Amino acid sequence: MRIGYGRVSARDQHPEAQHDALTAAGCEQILTDKASGKLASRPELDKALLSANRAGDQLVVSKLDRLGRSLEHLIQLSRELERRGVDLVVLDQGIDTSTAIGRMFFHILGAIAEFEHALMSERTRDGLAAGAAAAAPAARDPDSAPARRPWPARCTTNATAAAGAATPLPRSPPSSASPAPPSTGT
Repeated sequence: MRIGYGRVSARDQHPEAQHDALTAAGCEQILTDKASGKLASRPELDKALLSANRAGDQLVVSKLDRLGRSLEHLIQLSRELERRGVDLVVLDQGIDTSTAIGRMFFHILGAIAEFEHALMSERTRDGLAAGAAAAAPAARDPDSAPARRPWPARCTTNATAAAGAATPLPRSPPSSASPAPPSTGT
């Protein structure tokens, strides 16, 4: 017997495309969950696994990521199905675990799917961290702060000049004052 299984992640997603593909593949029974793939409890998958319990039965999914949460979970499901003599068929990837090449291809695609999910999670975390950093005021790290420049000489006081920090510049007369007339030697 061919048992089809579909899953959509959100309530607003529609499983019709998966259902149509499973019907076209000749599935006699089709079960669909509306839940995240990360959830351990997926009641329709549990029913599908109970229905596919005889040697020669096939569990059919449209895509590999509709079945398992992780590579470890996919391998666990695959081993359980193999132990019972049930084959796994993945329509989009052309996987049929009744053949040696189908089993190998299943493991390769499962690893790639898990890698893709890990990259997506990493990009999400990086984006959230960048957003939080942009929104928060920057904290000053004294070790990474630029070196302080010394005060310009014209701003130093006599005390700092005496300490050798800088030589004060002579004061110039205010610009509004007129210069003194040149002296004559008389």
